[in-house]
Amino acid sequence: MSEAVPVLDDLRRESEELDQLVGGLSEKRWALPTPADGWTVAHQIAHLAWTDRAALIAVTDGDAFGRLVEEALAAPEPFVDDGAEQGAALPPGELLSRWRAGRDALLEALKGAPRGTRFPWYGPPMSATSMATARLMETWAHGQDVADALGVVRVPTDRLRHVAHIGVRARDFAFAVRELPAPEAAFRVELRLPSGELWASGPENADQRVTGPALDFCLLVTQRAHRDDLAVRAEGADAERWLGIAQAFAGPPGPGRPAKESGQLP
Repeated sequence: MSEAVPVLDDLRRESEELDQLVGGLSEKRWALPTPADGWTVAHQIAHLAWTDRAALIAVTDGDAFGRLVEEALAAPEPFVDDGAEQGAALPPGELLSRWRAGRDALLEALKGAPRGTRFPWYGPPMSATSMATARLMETWAHGQDVADALGVVRVPTDRLRHVAHIGVRARDFAFAVRELPAPEAAFRVELRLPSGELWASGPENADQRVTGPALDFCLLVTQRAHRDDLAVRAEGADAERWLGIAQAFAGPPGPGRPAKESGQLP
């Protein structure tokens, strides 16, 4: 059985919570705009369904996934938006059914993956655990867009530890995608989870440090909120620079979110 079972359980819960937000929406509310420019609630769920399908193909049919990569390379700019657009054009009930079926199929495939297996992806190959963690991060981040569109304040959970993990692991990528040299030294990151537990990464005696609530850090690295509106603090010039460019997702740098009109935190 896959070593990814614990994070798979958290991925299932994260998906179910988002499902509760959208499962009973009227067709009009599926069309509500989200903070992502040009994307409605339907686009957000369609993107998750599209990515779940790609992940399922990567896990079950490497040759077929290779063809998906070729399609992406042939049209690198629009292929993500095109996938969301196609899904968003479906009737909401059909889109919801496709998302549910696809995510369940992916969970089962990852659960049955032999230990040590690595699967192809649009970046480096991924283990079952990494694939599940990435899907949880995306589900949480796009779920935040949906919640914002619906005017819902979600109750944060300790599942944020998975999002924080990817955010930290993606530190050097955030520099590389901007053609900047990555810091050589390890950072210390200390985040307070919603339960009050401390989540930490990196050497305790590191000069470069990042601290704050896990929720705020996760909003920052998924670019769902502006840093000025978050209680994430940096010590050291490299850590400060990282928080200005951090991203937990693959692909080019995103535009992020504008700061709230109320101004910066004190």
